[in-house]
Amino acid sequence: MALSIERYWPAPELQYALFLIYAAPYETALRHLIGEMMKTKPIVGIITNQASGFNGRQLLHAVGQRYVGSVMHFSGVIPTLIPTCLGKSDLENYLTAIDGVVLTGGRANIEPHHFGGNKFPDDEHIDPDRDRTALGLINACVKREMPIFGICRGIQEINVAYGGTLFYRVHQVTGKHDHRMPTDEDVPVEEIFKPRQVINFTEKSLFKNLIKQDSFLVNTLHGQGIDQLGQGLTVEAYAQDGLIEAISIAGYPTFGIGIQWHAEFHPEKDENYLNKVLFKKFGESCWAYRAKK
Repeated sequence: MALSIERYWPAPELQYALFLIYAAPYETALRHLIGEMMKTKPIVGIITNQASGFNGRQLLHAVGQRYVGSVMHFSGVIPTLIPTCLGKSDLENYLTAIDGVVLTGGRANIEPHHFGGNKFPDDEHIDPDRDRTALGLINACVKREMPIFGICRGIQEINVAYGGTLFYRVHQVTGKHDHRMPTDEDVPVEEIFKPRQVINFTEKSLFKNLIKQDSFLVNTLHGQGIDQLGQGLTVEAYAQDGLIEAISIAGYPTFGIGIQWHAEFHPEKDENYLNKVLFKKFGESCWAYRAKK
């Protein structure tokens, strides 16, 4: 015998009455929970590099402590680390849980097949998982209009993701300076990361607007550098030799900036004021992104 569900389903008026009696308190609680969630700090993903420990006997997903500390203290967010073993679907799921991404520096350079460059020498240090994850991460973040902050290698990844190219060895390019760090093992870290290179902001640079200056002294340390700028990117600053030192994603509705220098090193110092401002603006964008969820 067939049963009709309409026979047992309450009339619309009774349905609403039942909702008020049973469901309304839960709806109120849910709204309160959502409101409380909006008060919590945004969560930011910091991409890792492949490293090794125990004399090379164990591979690690690693990131410098200064990146974590700077994001935590100057952006006002909760840092998490992004392992570069994630597949595409897992990465998409991870992105639903975070509110911004930091692309860090790293020892390995981006492999040239990603931008049509010449093959690396056999002894070149590479990190294929970092390449794959970072480039996919940038595209996924842009689709979501999520805040992105690229530092050192990070600016190069943004450029490559947008179809740009890189110089393999900047110091070997006619007219360019040597932007690499000192190689002597006894050089103190503070000396290595000391600001020593002037960058000049472009006429309509976001940086000029942020600190009301035309130039700044930074601690840029890198072997590769931007050659051809990717389509859809804007130059924000140049080194004195004309090398691109800072970019932004053109027309991006939130923080989408890449810088070639190491902003994570002592942003609390007055001489690094621009870096402190950048971390602060990145954090504000992450808060705004979280509030829209």
